[in-house]
Amino acid sequence: MKLLIASNNKHKIAEIKAVLGGEFDEITTLEEQHITCDPEETGKDFTENALIKARAVARMTNLPVIADDTGLCVTALGGRPGVHSARYASDHDSSANRRKLLDELQNVENREAHFETVVVLLYPDGKTVFGNGRVDGYITEKEYGDKGFGYDCIFFSAELNKTFGEATADEKLAVSHRSRALRDLLNKIAK
Repeated sequence: MKLLIASNNKHKIAEIKAVLGGEFDEITTLEEQHITCDPEETGKDFTENALIKARAVARMTNLPVIADDTGLCVTALGGRPGVHSARYASDHDSSANRRKLLDELQNVENREAHFETVVVLLYPDGKTVFGNGRVDGYITEKEYGDKGFGYDCIFFSAELNKTFGEATADEKLAVSHRSRALRDLLNKIAK
């Protein structure tokens, strides 16, 4: 089966291909299919936003579509930035988003946070399968490492004992929210 990833984010695409690569005959991207689509994410939660993306792309193709929505949820901020993670301070400006978050957490003791991902596989017949993933940690007081993307260099993973920004791609993939959501999806498909 051929699968279309409903994302233009090269980091997400790489993670999805790394986990699902052996499970599908071919995994293709919007760019490879010459599809331009960037729907407004107006959902109230990760599930709704993942569905918005999947449905928007599905209307343009007859392929199964996989989409996700991911966010960083900080306990002391009531779960923010959450569904607004990519646009927290500015539209897809990771550096500005990190600065805003670190500024908001100045002098805050409880720095608990988690990344959460909901992934949806939408088939051409309308059938949907969801996967969920989460990884816990905390927000550091400054940036560490230069790997990864988004909030990775300020998210300390208790499981890795380092920030995602310091982790190799394989280390991050072993524990990340997105890889866990994708593996959850695969388990549900297998059943």
